[in-house]
This record gives sequence, C-alpha cells and structure tokens, in this order.
Amino acid sequence: MKSSKTISILSTAFAAAAWFCAVGENALAHSRSVGGSDTGLDIPEISHGEMAVISDYRGEIVGLASRATDTNELFRRVLNYAEIQYSYCLWGRMPGSVSDEESPFNECAHAYLAAAKAVLLEMREMPREAVAANEIISAVDADMVRRSLALITCRFSGEAFNTADVVKPRWSKVPFHPASMASLTGLAALFALVTFALGRFLRPKAQSSE
Repeated sequence: MKSSKTISILSTAFAAAAWFCAVGENALAHSRSVGGSDTGLDIPEISHGEMAVISDYRGEIVGLASRATDTNELFRRVLNYAEIQYSYCLWGRMPGSVSDEESPFNECAHAYLAAAKAVLLEMREMPREAVAANEIISAVDADMVRRSLALITCRFSGEAFNTADVVKPRWSKVPFHPASMASLTGLAALFALVTFALGRFLRPKAQSSE
C-alpha cells in the first residue's frame, strides 16, 4: 500500500515538473520582448570565467548597491534588472546554472551576473561607495587570477544584454539536462508530498465536523 502511494506521489511529481517545463516553454516566446531593446539600457557581456567569480560576490554587490544614496535613474534601472533577472533564473538555485554552459539556466545566469558586474563597475565612480566597490573589484581580480579563469569562455560569453529584454531559462532543454530535471522533480515531489500530507491531516477534521 505504501509503495503504491509512493509511486503515485513520484508520478505526480514528475508530471508536475513536466507541466512546469511546458508552461515555462510557452512563455519563452515572450522572454526577450519586454518593451523592446530600443527602450532599454545596454549591459556589456560577461565571460564564463568572470561570472563564476562574480556569482560569489553577487549578494555583496547588490547589497552595497541597494544602500547607495547618490544614484541616478540609469543606475537604478540596471540594478532593478539584475534583481528581476535573478528571480527569473530561480535565484541561482538550479545546479550548474553558473558553471555549466549546457544548463538551461546558464544564459539567464549570464544576464543577471552581467548586470551585477555593471552595477559594481558603476559604483567605482560614487563617492560613498567607491572604496567598498574597489575592494570587491580587487577581490574579484585576485580570485580570477588564483582560479585561472580569465580566459575561460562559453557560447554566451560574447552576448550583451539590455534592461528591456528579460532572459528566461530555456525550459524546453530542462528534460535533457539531468541536474536541472532532478532538481525540479525533487521540488515537485516535495510539493506533492506536502499536499498529500495536508490532505491526510485535514480530512479527519472535515469528517468529524460533519
């Protein structure tokens, strides 16, 4: 009996993961058309090696930028884009999203990390944030040299971005990327298990109230 329930939960989880990918793929057609690139700000590309290090400092960079007071509209738009892209990329939680160029989440990771890099470089010119920003830049440079990442590239390394274009994950590729599929299936399984447990917990109360 327990094994059949387990199979049922896993089947539901797999179906939920597949549905999630299908819905995401349906939205992908609109992923690069938020207002049109002519209305946004250009963001320079980031190399595969750079993003591997910038990802370690993303929280510190965004935290410093969020506390900045002497800012302008352009700076805030790039910062906002970095945050939006981060959420679209599932907050960097998918395995291999930064390190694996075959990951369906790698391109969107390039986008939010390129924006974070742009924000960091802009803060070098801000009187109050310059010292902290330069300390982060020095740490990033040192890590790049120590890890020999300066010349590491991938197919997205030459891609520039724009604040008017949201880059979403390549959902159609998820079923063919084992790490991503396993992660999404695991989340779906957890959701299915919680739903099942809540149903079992609430059902007796509903019956007794009758």
